[in-house]
Amino acid sequence: MTAAEPSAPTSSAGAAPAVRLSLLTLTAMVVGSMVGAGVFSLPRRFAQETGVAGALIAWAVAGVGMLTLAFVFQALAVRRPDLDAGVYAYAKAGFGEYLGFFSAFGYWASACVGNVTYWVLIMSTAGAVVPALGDGDTALALVLSSAGLWGFFLLVRRGVKEAAAINRIVTVAKIVPILVFVLLALFCFEPAVFAENFGGADYAGSLFDQVRGTMLATVFVFLGVEGASVYSRHARRREDVGRATVLGFLSVFAVFASVTIVSYGILPMSEIAELRQPSMAGVLEAAVGTWGKVFVSVGLVVSVLGAYLAWTLMAAEVLFVAARDDDMPRFLGRSTADDVPVPALLMTTALSQVVLVVTAFSDDAFNFALDLTSALSLIPFLLAAAFALKIALRPRENRVEGRGTRRELVFAAAATLYTAFLLYAAGLKFVLVSLILYAPATLLFAKARREQGRRLFSPREAVVCAVSVAGAAVGVVALATGWIEL
Repeated sequence: MTAAEPSAPTSSAGAAPAVRLSLLTLTAMVVGSMVGAGVFSLPRRFAQETGVAGALIAWAVAGVGMLTLAFVFQALAVRRPDLDAGVYAYAKAGFGEYLGFFSAFGYWASACVGNVTYWVLIMSTAGAVVPALGDGDTALALVLSSAGLWGFFLLVRRGVKEAAAINRIVTVAKIVPILVFVLLALFCFEPAVFAENFGGADYAGSLFDQVRGTMLATVFVFLGVEGASVYSRHARRREDVGRATVLGFLSVFAVFASVTIVSYGILPMSEIAELRQPSMAGVLEAAVGTWGKVFVSVGLVVSVLGAYLAWTLMAAEVLFVAARDDDMPRFLGRSTADDVPVPALLMTTALSQVVLVVTAFSDDAFNFALDLTSALSLIPFLLAAAFALKIALRPRENRVEGRGTRRELVFAAAATLYTAFLLYAAGLKFVLVSLILYAPATLLFAKARREQGRRLFSPREAVVCAVSVAGAAVGVVALATGWIEL
């Protein structure tokens, strides 16, 4: 999981972006947005849930589902060229300001929780050398991770925004270890081990349950598929946004599926399931020795630190843009002379700190943060897919001439069904935990409305609010009584 950097600055006149992005640049942005910490954890996460057969089915489902979502962003970029803020703007245009606010908040909260996975993974990686760090969930790991959180806050606070040289290094650090891993794993591939892992006989659940158990992991690694849409107003040609989304997705999909499948040919899945994170390092160590583990671990740390900087900036930018659109309180729309949205940055770091503390009480800190990140992103994605479906069914919603094609209707419907299935796959636990974060956020919406002297809720918005608050209340009770365990 990685994120593209915030939007490039506008020209002095404020009329047009200072830069225009090519198809190649947009495609690289999508690739960079998806390749991050998640891929380094795939072998263990899949081996904990299923064997080769289940993994192949899971990647087929995720691949088709996420591809339809990529086509949705492609269609929306063309059909609604007036919307430049990506997922958040689509939800607002399609379903009103309150659900648009929910989408913006969910997308932001997902980024904040995703940042926590970076620190957990870094500490778990270092834990192989310093046992006191454990799996990234010990008291020492919490202290060091917290220091890293606020250290980056101070760094960005001073105006460190975009550094092209650093980003290029980070991109190489992400891609090279992954490609080397796949090639070496293929070279050391043992067909007999792969065959033993094929059926997933060690798992008691049905094949459907095994596949369902992997869905949040696939969502996590594909977060960022919308990266080009966030920058749509900077594209040289509007149609390049959709093309970059699809090209970037297909490239990354091939890499992610390869990392998962080749791992089954190195170790029995029971052993892969017990590896410490990053499990990719453990698999490569089994294949080629200690240097393979060190190689992957170093690449991961460099990659994750760069990715963390990008995601921190992106998360703050979401709040900043929403505040400028009057969907968040005005204080979040303030920035310094160096164009750093400090209040939004502070709020981003604060939420990451809270989640980091919560992970200390989880049985599996990394998987908890990963699953919560994915669950929080599902509502924004579902609303974007539903908006595309609405456009396909109602031509008047378009901002370009001509009725939506049947192809757009099919992809929008499929993407809507897929994201709805993902909510089901997430399970009631993560839906309720997500609502615990969503419901209190309404206070921000209320403050923004009060600043504008507007009525708090429409009747429909009041219903949505009531449902979210009720769900949050159930979630709190479930946590307090032990019905839900983190």
